[in-house]
Amino acid sequence: MDLSNILATVVAIAVAISVHEFGHAYSAHLLGDNTAKTYGRMTLNPAAHVDPIGLLMMLVFKIGWARPVPVNPNNFKNYKLGNVLVSLSGALANIVTAIICVLINKHVNMYAINLIAGYTILYNVGFAAFNLLPLPPLDGWGIISSFIPYKYNEMVYKYESMSSIIFLVLILTGAYGIFVGPIRNVIMNIVFFFS
Repeated sequence: MDLSNILATVVAIAVAISVHEFGHAYSAHLLGDNTAKTYGRMTLNPAAHVDPIGLLMMLVFKIGWARPVPVNPNNFKNYKLGNVLVSLSGALANIVTAIICVLINKHVNMYAINLIAGYTILYNVGFAAFNLLPLPPLDGWGIISSFIPYKYNEMVYKYESMSSIIFLVLILTGAYGIFVGPIRNVIMNIVFFFS
């Protein structure tokens, strides 16, 4: 990978992380929780969201993480609905960003911009798809767990306590791709509908 591709990749990852975490922070704010705003996380500034090790992992292994936005669901007017909307908002922010980049590439013909926009599409779609997996602490689990009846709390607790091991096995074996792939394809179809 040459220098221009490396730089475009770094910009794309920073954008994907920033819009994702901003999506969580801003939606939580709209729903009555200002925790992220108080901690200076309701921003598009990558410095507030990028985890250096997570960024390095993403560059090397294409799997990484950001600093999670602090959210207190007890501040939501409707706990369950708030939890679902905040969990969804990160992926939605990534999808909207990818659509904007598709439109940029459709109407702008400049190598540097097209290169950055192209990588930004890939990383935003990938970030959205990965985060929608139903595994703690990912957003997909935040959505699904909101609908699990209270009587299954013990089972949920056991699943959450084992999630780190499941997560590690999926990453190390590459099996996460089996689950991410179909989600990614659906999102790609939505995004390139605008091309």
